[in-house]
Amino acid sequence: MADRDLESLLNAVAAGDRAAFRALFDATSAKLFAIAVRIVREEAVAEDVVQDAYLRVWERAGDYRPQCGAPLGWMAAIVRNRAIDVLRKRREVRAADAACGDGTAMGDATAWGAEPDPFALDERSAALEALLACLGALRSEESRAVLLAYYYGYTYEEIARTTAEPVSTLKSRVRRALIKLRDCLNDGQ
Repeated sequence: MADRDLESLLNAVAAGDRAAFRALFDATSAKLFAIAVRIVREEAVAEDVVQDAYLRVWERAGDYRPQCGAPLGWMAAIVRNRAIDVLRKRREVRAADAACGDGTAMGDATAWGAEPDPFALDERSAALEALLACLGALRSEESRAVLLAYYYGYTYEEIARTTAEPVSTLKSRVRRALIKLRDCLNDGQ
């Protein structure tokens, strides 16, 4: 769906149009779910992240500004931020479990005897291989910024402190790098 169409749907959602919200969900949920799964690495948790993100989209659709970026990018940022919040909370729980002598977090499936699905692992391995190849094609400062933001979950402000660069420079660098990654991954399909 084109950006203009998504913008129209977001405007209708901001006015409380439930049918527009359903259309927006249908048009974007698969992509946003994929982003959430990549970050949290568990489908059930990713479903919760996406549900929370759409609730936020419903509540804040009027805040979207087209001059600040594409509508899907705006919604992806909401998903990404929510997923990172979930990961941070999990780290806190794991730290608390370790402090209590438990050693494993309740959410760790392998600790409870669950075996990973070999087909899913093979699929993830191929996707990871393609992503790593595309990351390797980026300039070092681009790949570092993307990894810090999307793999490690740092905010732009945290990256700016680490790299001693302005936040605006980092945002531009990450945006350009993500476009290059998207193009690289699409060329490989």
